Amino acid sequence: MFRKRYRIVGVLSFIVCFLWGCRSFVPAPHDTIDSGQPYPKTLVSNTDSVTMVLVPAGSFVMGSSAGDDDEQPQHSVYLDAFYIDETEVTCARYAHFLEATGYPPHPLWDPKYDRPEEPVVGVSWYDAEAFARWAGKRLPTEAEWEKAAGGGLAEKLYPWGEGIHQQQANYNSFGTMPVKSYAPNGFGLYDMAGNVWEWCQDWYDSDYYSVSSGRNPQGPLQGMRKVVKGGAWYSNEVALRIANRHKNDPALGSFNIGFRCVITVKDIK
Repeated sequence: MFRKRYRIVGVLSFIVCFLWGCRSFVPAPHDTIDSGQPYPKTLVSNTDSVTMVLVPAGSFVMGSSAGDDDEQPQHSVYLDAFYIDETEVTCARYAHFLEATGYPPHPLWDPKYDRPEEPVVGVSWYDAEAFARWAGKRLPTEAEWEKAAGGGLAEKLYPWGEGIHQQQANYNSFGTMPVKSYAPNGFGLYDMAGNVWEWCQDWYDSDYYSVSSGRNPQGPLQGMRKVVKGGAWYSNEVALRIANRHKNDPALGSFNIGFRCVITVKDIK
């Protein structure tokens, strides 16, 4: 009951902030709109100061014909244009959210040990969703996350191609690294493989790909666990594959799960 009361207070706080107009986005200071391109390549929210990167509308091939059973069948998916945070949400950004809203810290939160530019971990799916709503954003669908991770490459194992080595991502290691410790993918997104698993909007269903919509799929209507993608610092090469699917109880945070946010172009106000 104690934890429920604190969650209610936090939820009410970020709803108030949301209604006050926290959803303002502007082009990043260095950005311009290219000729023939209706949207700037990057945006910054007035609430959450991270740069967001444009993933253009179009189709991509989702899943893997050579992967695990839940990655099949491989299928074509069309997505509307969206923006996605260039980095995982950091401890500094999450601390700002807590201070601005009064939302209750998760059990693993300890500013003495959480370095500002490392990804926040320990957040449940509900905590991540609360942050996203406060910032005027949302969590990415599994399809959005997978397209973004590909960086514009078609049907590759990793965000940069077919191979992987430890100068490209944080894996087979002993803890998180500050965001932007490694080079970005083709879209300019950091740590889409390794560092921490990332919450997605979708419920997990091992058979979902056989019935998934081919246009802006939203995942199953219900489930027991939420999708997480990307692998983490302790993971091996197999877990870091773009198509790899994993899941976690949405009510449970973990020392290896974080998140990043998105917003669909048509939802920007």
